[in-house]
Amino acid sequence: MDVIETPIPDVKLIKPKVFGDERGFFMETWNAQVFAEAGIDATFVQDNHSRSVQHTLRGLHYQIRQPQGKLVRVTRGEVFDVAVDLRKSSPTFGQWVGEVLTEKNQHQLWVPPGFAHGFYVMSDTADFQYKCTDFYAPKHERSIRWDDSTLAIDWPITADPLVSDKDRQGTWFKQAECFE
Repeated sequence: MDVIETPIPDVKLIKPKVFGDERGFFMETWNAQVFAEAGIDATFVQDNHSRSVQHTLRGLHYQIRQPQGKLVRVTRGEVFDVAVDLRKSSPTFGQWVGEVLTEKNQHQLWVPPGFAHGFYVMSDTADFQYKCTDFYAPKHERSIRWDDSTLAIDWPITADPLVSDKDRQGTWFKQAECFE
């Protein structure tokens, strides 16, 4: 398993070793010892799975209390996945990282607590799976607008994105609650 630093060092791109033949493939998606050696010492309490149609944009989500670290991957389709640093004390505060995750490249992204997260579906459909380090807490959930000009995320959008009402009403970055 290769663990690669992104431009925001706390966000990691993970390239699992994939063993395949004419029968299919095998890969290890989580190994606490290997991840800890790579600086990702996480305990997961919840797994989630979403399916979305093309041009769906979900995010940018985070929990201001009970912040969740997320290990994300795509098991079907292709997405552009984004993490935004919301830690005021971080030298990368307000910066974002984006990675293409696909069922073919089988890459994963580690999004630590203290980050907003979102993704845009580039394929016909996408199955998105993620492990979380804390439980979903709706009363602490926050959303920053995906199209915030301060963040200037370079989404690979090819058509008007399908966005939930909740995400459409998200907060602008300058007014968002952030982490110390």
